[in-house]
Amino acid sequence: MKIKICGLTHPREAEFLNRNGVDYAGMVVFLPDRRRNVSLETAGEIRHALAPAVKSVAVTISPSLDQLKILEQEGFDRIQIHGRVPEGYEFISVPLWKAFQEGQFTELGSWQDACGVTGFVLDAASPGSGKAFDWSLLKDMGSLQKPFFLSGGLSPDNVGEAIAAVHPYGVDVSTGVEKDGMGGKDGAKIGRFVQAVRDASGKST
Repeated sequence: MKIKICGLTHPREAEFLNRNGVDYAGMVVFLPDRRRNVSLETAGEIRHALAPAVKSVAVTISPSLDQLKILEQEGFDRIQIHGRVPEGYEFISVPLWKAFQEGQFTELGSWQDACGVTGFVLDAASPGSGKAFDWSLLKDMGSLQKPFFLSGGLSPDNVGEAIAAVHPYGVDVSTGVEKDGMGGKDGAKIGRFVQAVRDASGKST
């Protein structure tokens, strides 16, 4: 079971991921109106603080092709796109993850064979809100030809239940491992989340 911690905002948070053997680190870019948005400079500092085994993911909404090229040049390992995907995206060498929010899952079929899109992220209606959605909406996801991450409202307390209900390729969390009312990632919560995932994965195999 792959684990992605999203919304990192400071290089010191990388150590929480390194210590717990997390697979992916997400950084929000090109979205200055979002509280977790970071500059490319800060994103670079975070990437350099990550252990080699932790892959970096640039997370953005309806980017332009020029923005995708910038992220490619920056050296991100993956690019996660919410919203519109620009024409010409297939020429970007970085693997892309297409994100879908609740209410958009019927669109998944049209992306099954999309060149360059190597996975999906299935999220709540309001990404980053910390609110979960009805996981029964994903009961037919076994027919997907590409791996998917479950996102939206996950926490150390409910991720085991989510894994049992959905059987995703991976899980993606942001708000659920943040400091209460303070922002920033909580190392202890990340540790609890990772352990909960591993416990649930062991039970499901």
